Amino acid sequence: MEFKIDKFENHTLIKVLEEKLDTHIAPTLKSELVLVSGNGEKNIVLDLDNCRYCDSSGLSAILVANRLCKNANGTFVLTGLNDAVERLITISQLDTVLNIANSLEEAVTLIKEAG
Repeated sequence: MEFKIDKFENHTLIKVLEEKLDTHIAPTLKSELVLVSGNGEKNIVLDLDNCRYCDSSGLSAILVANRLCKNANGTFVLTGLNDAVERLITISQLDTVLNIANSLEEAVTLIKEAG
């Protein structure tokens, strides 16, 4: 299993269970995100705690999640970033676009404050 999806009262948590968010995983993640969003969820937390590597297709999946939440007037929060993934996001200048939390608790707080 590549993901663990938990539905909570005001958000859905998607935890990536793989070490690499790359071309093998990203298309499936995008499909899951579209399904979650299509089911009416507007707030999504993506937990990358297990991820040690992310490539451009992984970044694309992250941006899809962000766009789906924005289009639904919701909030997308990324959490659990390791140094390599965080560096990639910073180099791509996506740290200015994405909500990034240092912990799941902080992610949930960001969603509560936004909503």
